[in-house]
Amino acid sequence: MAGSARPSKSPRASTDSRSKPLGLPDYLQKILTAQVYDVARETALDVAPKLSKRLGNQILLKREDTQPVFSFKLRGAYNMMRQLSLAQLKRGVICASAGNHAQGVALSARHLGCTSVIVMPVTTPELKVEAVKALGGEVVLHGESYSDAYQHALDLERRRGLTFVHPFDDPEVIAGQGTVALEILRQHPGPIDAVFVAIGGGGLVSGVAAYIKSVRPEIKVIGVQTTDSDAMVRSVDAGKRVTLNDVGLFSDGTAVKLVGEETFRLTRTLVDEFIRVDTDAACAAIKDIFDDTRSIVEPAGALGVAAIKQYVEQHKVRDQTFVAIACGANMNFDRLRFVAERAEIGEEREALFAITIPEERGSFRRLCELIGDRSVTEFNYRISDEKEAHVFVGLAIRGRNESAKLARSFTRHGFTAVDLSDDELAHLHVRHMVGGRSELARDERLYRFVFPERPGALMRFLSHMHPNWNISLFHYRNQGADYGRTLIGLQVPRGERRAFTEFLKTLAYPCVDETDNPVYRLFLR
Repeated sequence: MAGSARPSKSPRASTDSRSKPLGLPDYLQKILTAQVYDVARETALDVAPKLSKRLGNQILLKREDTQPVFSFKLRGAYNMMRQLSLAQLKRGVICASAGNHAQGVALSARHLGCTSVIVMPVTTPELKVEAVKALGGEVVLHGESYSDAYQHALDLERRRGLTFVHPFDDPEVIAGQGTVALEILRQHPGPIDAVFVAIGGGGLVSGVAAYIKSVRPEIKVIGVQTTDSDAMVRSVDAGKRVTLNDVGLFSDGTAVKLVGEETFRLTRTLVDEFIRVDTDAACAAIKDIFDDTRSIVEPAGALGVAAIKQYVEQHKVRDQTFVAIACGANMNFDRLRFVAERAEIGEEREALFAITIPEERGSFRRLCELIGDRSVTEFNYRISDEKEAHVFVGLAIRGRNESAKLARSFTRHGFTAVDLSDDELAHLHVRHMVGGRSELARDERLYRFVFPERPGALMRFLSHMHPNWNISLFHYRNQGADYGRTLIGLQVPRGERRAFTEFLKTLAYPCVDETDNPVYRLFLR
């Protein structure tokens, strides 16, 4: 979905050159006669077997992420442009977009043999800029935000006599997006309890709702927005369009400050319910879709699945059929690190703790024995006090209520524990900042170890250690590989260096001596 922030007041919106707004019969006719398949393909409606089993309901994924431009957007763009006169096509088209709509317009223009001008903010990732250029679009970079690009596009429209292709607030665009619902009902004629649709400016949900309520009105249409980009939900609640001051940019495909006039009119009338989901839930849903399809969708493309999970949890329903529209897959590769890390939090599969233990020999080993065979996702420690040690620990869990039980267990065994599972500062920053220099780290040797990712590997290391050797630094983070890379600082008296070398040989764990590494001496020594 295009990262649009402010729709234009399209002369075609809501009236379509008539004196009264379009009704459901009008939209049904437009959707049934929409011309999209010159460029778009009928996408699959796939069962998500793992997610269905876990939720106890049949979950179907409408795979719009498999379109030629990896998004549903080309349906509406092409259908609108297909209605233009030869004179309009000869002059060319223009749009403002930082993502999927841009590629849809560029591809449609190439197919129709007309020029396209795509105004994009200067902050647009190079991946998307190059994708538009590869489709034959003329890219104009202007401004720091979509709003800047949009205003410049309107100026170019007037000066160059181009036709503006709106990302959502146009009846022909809405009708083109409505073909998604047409395919869903044809592909699955059996019972469907609800269809979950991500909302940005509202073009997709308006088209889907218009078709479903015309043909199968018993099916619920549930709109989904992120908690930090919920312009449509707020507008429906207020009974008028509400402009957001700011929008969250993680789900850039739905980052819209002001929804369309026509999309607001249709959505407030036709959509049964709205659900807000947060970033962590979207990341967990991206992982769920990958587990079932081996495909990676963008955040907006995962909102439907995130909302289904929330809906099932809230209403305790079973044996129902839900459809989520995976509406896009245009995501930068460098976001995957963030997605993978936050997915476990969104799924409530990771608990974070700050655990205080006595700074005495054997305490670290006792803590590890208490953790036992539970999978450790993170372990950070740096010696900083002569009496107490503060350890940052991440543990795999099966549900959020388990973190409280673990905290109580640590306390019963003499370790004070603070549950950080809902602490945003811990998630975003502190987990990466534990450590630093310490005057207490005398005779410290620093080693990088490669441990096999299996229970007992760390305990084997600890059980073979000489009691005179104290762990002064420990850093481990699960990276999803077969082997875990661990950084360990050990205080080894000078007279025991030879015995320590023999100890390393008996371990059979690959290791690298980093004691003379300048990075260590600059930041940790």
